Amino acid sequence: MKSFTLLCFAMLTCHLSAQIAGGFSPVSPKDKEAMAAAEFAVKTHDPKLTLQSIESGERQVVAGMNYQLVLNVTDAAAARQAAVVVWHKIDNSRELTSWEWLTSKATQSGVLKSEYIYDTGPYPSIHATTIVETPTGLVSAWFGGTAEKNPDVCIWVSRLVDGKWTESVETANGVQPDGTRHPTWNPVLFQPIGAPLMLFYKVGPSPSTWWGELKTSTDGGKTWSAARKLPQGIFGPIKNKPVQLPNGDILCPTSNETDSKPSEWAIYFERSSNLGKTWERTKLLHDGLKVSAIQPSILDLGGDKLQAVGRTRQGKVFQITSPDAGRTWGEISLTKLPNPNSGTDAVTLNDGRHLLIYNHTAKGRSPLNLALSKDGKIWEAALVLEDEPKKEFSYPAIIQTSDGLVHITYTWKRQKVKHVVIDPAKLTLKPIVDGQWPQ
Repeated sequence: MKSFTLLCFAMLTCHLSAQIAGGFSPVSPKDKEAMAAAEFAVKTHDPKLTLQSIESGERQVVAGMNYQLVLNVTDAAAARQAAVVVWHKIDNSRELTSWEWLTSKATQSGVLKSEYIYDTGPYPSIHATTIVETPTGLVSAWFGGTAEKNPDVCIWVSRLVDGKWTESVETANGVQPDGTRHPTWNPVLFQPIGAPLMLFYKVGPSPSTWWGELKTSTDGGKTWSAARKLPQGIFGPIKNKPVQLPNGDILCPTSNETDSKPSEWAIYFERSSNLGKTWERTKLLHDGLKVSAIQPSILDLGGDKLQAVGRTRQGKVFQITSPDAGRTWGEISLTKLPNPNSGTDAVTLNDGRHLLIYNHTAKGRSPLNLALSKDGKIWEAALVLEDEPKKEFSYPAIIQTSDGLVHITYTWKRQKVKHVVIDPAKLTLKPIVDGQWPQ
């Protein structure tokens, strides 16, 4: 009996060793247990999805079995792929430990590329991306550290070189002359015509106490000047990119958050006619309570007419217009587009149309949506870039480059920097009726 037990143990050990050699070992897409794991993953992640098949799979013996699978699923009418990991425990229960979409719901409608600029690295948390086209190529930045508001949070920069994004480089931090260290916030890259690249960012313990700083680069973001503190009461663009007006003025969309309770959130605009050497600003454009709005983006409606859109605490995207290139502004109002008190961005395309990237939901920061408008008033649904429930896809930035393509960056679960390239000529549009995203 003892010999038989030892023999069985030896056979089991050999069997397990064969499976774990090299970590994961291949598993057939038709394997019964793999299929059960796949069905569990789909049902757990989103019961509205339909599992079509297992594209490929591996398994690993742990305290039970890990199944690492690529699934083909149907999301409404769209075919998509997802990479999942399911842990089949020794008590026969299962746990979905990872789900990542490999394809967007809207890949057939204008999305040319989707990738991570920052995937893994020396800091676990990222937020507030920005992207710009320079004469030497694309540059992106964000803040990263242990977590938002922590003193170790710095500004990091990556450049697209020969088709690949460079490792991110710490470009600015909040270390003060006396050794005190504050977090940095909300970098904004901007490339003026015929002038150095500008990097605006904020330094300070909180949005109500931070100040603005500026660095410049003459070599497309490879090296940077020393930081220059902006004048008292000038913060630079608070989240979204400035625009350069036909007369050369740089117009920065910005906003204010007070210490009062409730905090007054109000937008205003800053202007420089000499590349940031001196500044002027408008007054606060509303009381900050009836409509609590921050982080505007500027759209060009033609001639001297501008429009700004952005984030509010009222559950809707705001809009406001200017008849005179941003010197005076009308009354702020709410659109029908939902906003869960999360950052947005927008851009006017070369053909005069406008794109808005935002979370089309009243709560949470998923989904992440792209809408298009011909006049800044009526918006149509273009893309759903992310829609995993109960996750965060936020603080997007959007630009159009000289080749006509659109580039979007955004926070992916506070862990990664996502970059998506879109051909706006290939977008398929559907009406947004009464603020409802079409199915």
